[in-house]
Amino acid sequence: MVKDGVAPPQTGHDAFVVQAEGLVRRFGQFTAVDGLSFTVPRGQCFGLLGPNGAGKSTTLKMLLGLVRPDAGRISVLGRDVASHARAIRARIGVVPQMDALDPDFTVTENLETFARYFGAGHRPSRPTVDALLEFAGLGAKRDARIQELSGGMKRRLTLARALVNDPDILLLDEPTTGLDPQARHLIWERLRRLLGAGKTIVLTTHFMEEAERLCDRLIIIDHGRRIAEGSPVSLINQHIEPVVAEVSGESASARVHAAAPGQGERIDAVGDGVYVYAPAGERLSWLPEGPQLRVLRRSANLEDVFLRLTGRDLRD
Repeated sequence: MVKDGVAPPQTGHDAFVVQAEGLVRRFGQFTAVDGLSFTVPRGQCFGLLGPNGAGKSTTLKMLLGLVRPDAGRISVLGRDVASHARAIRARIGVVPQMDALDPDFTVTENLETFARYFGAGHRPSRPTVDALLEFAGLGAKRDARIQELSGGMKRRLTLARALVNDPDILLLDEPTTGLDPQARHLIWERLRRLLGAGKTIVLTTHFMEEAERLCDRLIIIDHGRRIAEGSPVSLINQHIEPVVAEVSGESASARVHAAAPGQGERIDAVGDGVYVYAPAGERLSWLPEGPQLRVLRRSANLEDVFLRLTGRDLRD
């Protein structure tokens, strides 16, 4: 069945709701995206991770048809974006970095007004609005003005607004930036609900814990190129030692280097502290202790992978 001019994916290659092949986008002499390819299976959360300036936002804009690639092609829901951008956008919900809610309207009016952008046929019914408000946990705030909402409430309303057209795909651009832990966990729970209902999510985030918790697969990009791809667990297993210790305090680096037995550990000095990475089974019992040192032992995570592949230098 064709929905709003877009054929839904079925089997084989059509099971991928997004297919990007060799995407290149230049801005003058600067290449923002450089030969990027990836696919997004239906019903999964797919992550785009990378430092600032890596090409994530440009990639999302190409997916939406807002920016044309200089080379390569991208298809969404079985249709070429270059030829069917408007119809494809009607089947996508977007949660941008900034909420951009209308302060002149109530919570309910923000949902109703946004729905009109999709045409008269998408004006939400009262039960639909009620369902979106329940999903966002904002039923008690339906008549509140935007200025009366907390940051977490605004973010949840932005997510609800992205669902007014019952999209097949959600694009989330750093959806929990600036939220406290409670609000962040609530957003994660709502996103898992959407995945359970069969929605597809494309996520960009700088919270590696968020990517670990939500993403089925992800790619890490840098300087517009894909440098790693896989599930969070597979990337951790492939790219980083499983045992990690963070040591900080007086002369931490010198004391760790002096005590290291040289039995496969890797030591990465960062400022006044040091990270020690070791093979499975290593207890790191040799690490120096003392009142002037802080030692944190933990398992490797996606952030360790990200920093190893993209470096620790600050990006602006």
